Amino acid sequence: KMDDDDDIPQLSSQALAALQEFYLEQEQREGTKTSQGSSQYSVGSIEENWQLSQFWYSEETASCLANEAIAAAGKDGKIACISAPSVYQKLKEREDPSVSVCILEYDRRFSVYGEEFVFYDYNNPLSLPESLLPHSFDIVVADPPYLSEECLEKTAETIKYLTKGKILLCTGAVMEEQAAKHLGVKMCKFIPRHSRNLANEFRCYVNYVSGLD
Repeated sequence: KMDDDDDIPQLSSQALAALQEFYLEQEQREGTKTSQGSSQYSVGSIEENWQLSQFWYSEETASCLANEAIAAAGKDGKIACISAPSVYQKLKEREDPSVSVCILEYDRRFSVYGEEFVFYDYNNPLSLPESLLPHSFDIVVADPPYLSEECLEKTAETIKYLTKGKILLCTGAVMEEQAAKHLGVKMCKFIPRHSRNLANEFRCYVNYVSGLD
C-alpha cells in the first residue's frame, strides 16, 4: 500500500532550512509585488504554502468552481469557502454585489481580506465566530487540506453546520466513499486541475444538481 505515512519522505533539517529561506525570500518578493498594486485578489498575490498543504487550482478550475458557486447560491446568495482560497479569490475578482462570500482558512495571510476572513482549524470544526450563524450559507465550497478520513469528517461537521443544504466538495478521488458517508455527496464528471500537477487525482462532489456534469 502506497498511502502509509512511512512512505512520505521526511525533509532533512538542511532541506527544511533551505525551504524556509525560500519562503522568506518569496514573502519579501511578494511584499514588493503587492505594493506595486497587483490585484490583491489575484491568486498570485498570496503564494501557495506547501507546508500548510496548500495547492491552488488552475485559473480555469477556480473560475469554473466560482461560476458554479454563484449559480448554486442564486440571487443575493451567501457562499462560504472552507480551505478553498483560490475559489474565494475568483469570487472576489467578480466584484458581484449580489453575492456575499466568506473565507474560512488556517493561513492567516488571508486576513488581508478583512471581515470576510475567518481563522479556521479543522481540528476544532465548530469553534466559529458567532457571526457565522448555523445554516446561513446557500452553498459551502470546501477543499479539506488533507486526504484523510479524519480531516474530511471534521471538515464535514463545519460544512453541515454552515450550509442551508448545498455542498460542493473538492478532494481526492480516493475519498469517494468517505465523502458519500459523511456528506452524502456524489462525484461529478468535472475534473478540477491545479496550477501544479498533484500526484493524487482530484475530483468534485456535490449533493445537488450542478453544472459540473
